[in-house]
Amino acid sequence: METVILAVVIAVVVLGALGGLIVGSRRRKPLPPPPPKAPDITAPPAEPHVGEEAETPRDEPRRTIEEVDLPGGPVVVVEEPPVAEAPEIEIEVPEPTAGRLVRLRARLSRSQNALGKGLLTLLSREHLDEDTWEEIEDTLLTADVGVQPTQELVERLRERVKVLGTRTPEELRGLLREELLQLVGTDLDRTVKTEPEGRKPGIVMVVGVNGTGKTTTTGKLARVLVADGRTVVLGAADTFRAAAADQLQTWGERVGAHTVRGPEAGDPASVAFDAVKEGKEMGVDVVLIDTAGRLHTKTGLMDELGKVKRVVEKHAPLDEVLLVLDATTGQNGLVQARVFAEVVDITGIVLTKLDGTAKGGIVVAVQRELGVPVKLIGLGEGADDLAPFEPEAFVDALIGD
Repeated sequence: METVILAVVIAVVVLGALGGLIVGSRRRKPLPPPPPKAPDITAPPAEPHVGEEAETPRDEPRRTIEEVDLPGGPVVVVEEPPVAEAPEIEIEVPEPTAGRLVRLRARLSRSQNALGKGLLTLLSREHLDEDTWEEIEDTLLTADVGVQPTQELVERLRERVKVLGTRTPEELRGLLREELLQLVGTDLDRTVKTEPEGRKPGIVMVVGVNGTGKTTTTGKLARVLVADGRTVVLGAADTFRAAAADQLQTWGERVGAHTVRGPEAGDPASVAFDAVKEGKEMGVDVVLIDTAGRLHTKTGLMDELGKVKRVVEKHAPLDEVLLVLDATTGQNGLVQARVFAEVVDITGIVLTKLDGTAKGGIVVAVQRELGVPVKLIGLGEGADDLAPFEPEAFVDALIGD
């Protein structure tokens, strides 16, 4: 019995030992593989040295670009884009002013000869009774001639027609031409004063209400002066209207005239002062000053216009003060003219838009109102449509051929 128990114990011990060996072998981790043998690395060539350590370069044969074989196929040449250059403003050469109104006569007569034709038709009637003379008066008043000039003209026509007796169309045309010339005035000095004696430059200030074409007229006047061989500086003293300075500068660049301008909403008197100063330094012939459009009901703005005039005259007296009027406004323009004449001494009148619905009689009316001559008239939108006023050519356009 004891032998059996001993045998069982020995068997259990042996089985336990065998089980421990099996479990231990399963938990044992494999050893890492031995590190690989380091490869043989060829050392790179030594870097070039500088300074005292530099080696003397070896002479090696070199090939030119012509000797290098290029791969086949078309060669693509990449061209660099051209550098954009600022466009140059082409300087224009204005047409001469001599006889310009004569050349524009056809354009003027198309819209203005209603006055002349109406008067000729009435005067050609066989019997000139009171009703006919009243029609003649109405025709003149409708053409904006004004009440007093109309009465004077009708009275003279009555006398001359009575003396003339029989009236042929040619005689009537000559009679009407003489009377209209006397009414417009042929003895007035219509020269734009730009050549003061003993000094340079001549100073011209352009005034007027907004919308009359004042800035455009200033630019066109610069063309007139350049066409006559003068050098010009423009003063953009209209600092209140947006883009007014840009507009004037564009006009100046087209004829090679320098423009002096200031900040928007700046002091216009300061710009005018600087324009005259630069004009004197540059030695130009004429300085044209474009002022802001002034509403004749704004007392403060009109006072400022007087300030511009006083500041400019610290350099030299003004040679011309041109008032620009829209001819289509007719008698309403006379209200503006009166107020401007009180603030600045008007020396000449520029009538614009005389090619539209304007009546030719405004020339007579405004001259009578201010006592100064019409010196320039605008006959269209073209750059060279500003012409010196010539009474003979104007009257010929009124009465037609």
